[in-house]
Amino acid sequence: MDVFSRTFLPAATEAGLAVQTASRHMPVFRRCVGSGEATILVTRCSRPNRPMSGDHLLLLTHRRLVVTRQTRILHRLRLHLNTDLRELSHVTWSPDPRLNSVELAATAIDGIRERFLIRTQNPKQVWQLDALLNHAFRARVRSTRPRLLATVSEPPASTRPTTFQPAVAS
Repeated sequence: MDVFSRTFLPAATEAGLAVQTASRHMPVFRRCVGSGEATILVTRCSRPNRPMSGDHLLLLTHRRLVVTRQTRILHRLRLHLNTDLRELSHVTWSPDPRLNSVELAATAIDGIRERFLIRTQNPKQVWQLDALLNHAFRARVRSTRPRLLATVSEPPASTRPTTFQPAVAS
């Protein structure tokens, strides 16, 4: 069993998804996510700006965000979003323990702002979800930013000539 399968099934169970639902979405997720990627989060979500668009299932790994949509009438699965986390910009989330929900928003590489509302069972799960999103997105921003050691066009600061600016008396 690969890493994705070992981590997807427990995450789906923890989210309270039925085995049939998880196994139905699994082939779509498997096409988008590599077998060596570990699942951080699997959860149901909805789109607050499009409440009649059907049920959505969100999968978050250390590298990818994948959202599938199941149509209401024919129950067909559609891939809604499949993106590398590095391609997302302006990622925000708003935990609301009073409503037991977290709203996740991000701008995809095509410029479209995606918003998802994730409902939880209790306020404790809201803060657990907040911690997971913080780990996935905030840690990623810090770790993927290239470190600048020196530039080719400028000499290091220690060898640069300093210019003396006399203080002006008032």
